[in-house]
Amino acid sequence: MKMIIAVVQDKDSNRLADALVKHEFRATKLATTGGFLKAGNTTFMIGVEDQQVDRVMEIIKENCKSRNQLVAPVSPMGGNADAYVPYPVEVEVGGATVFVLPIESFQQF
Repeated sequence: MKMIIAVVQDKDSNRLADALVKHEFRATKLATTGGFLKAGNTTFMIGVEDQQVDRVMEIIKENCKSRNQLVAPVSPMGGNADAYVPYPVEVEVGGATVFVLPIESFQQF
């Protein structure tokens, strides 16, 4: 048995949740925050049998795409202002960060 923990951008979370339900996978969905942009994320915890891991990974890849986004940099407070860029910068966001962990058991009541 495996526990799949997938951290995805909020923009992809509803699409991923719908796809998991469509393919009859149950998941626990948690609101999380992180990354250097301090943006909202959603973390999915999915318990599956070993042979189901590849299918869940495919579903995550199909529904969580990376994209480019313009972000306004935060001005340095007390830091070195020489490296500060005062205009928006394009960065790649989205996609998914996925962890697959072995577990002894999980139960659904």
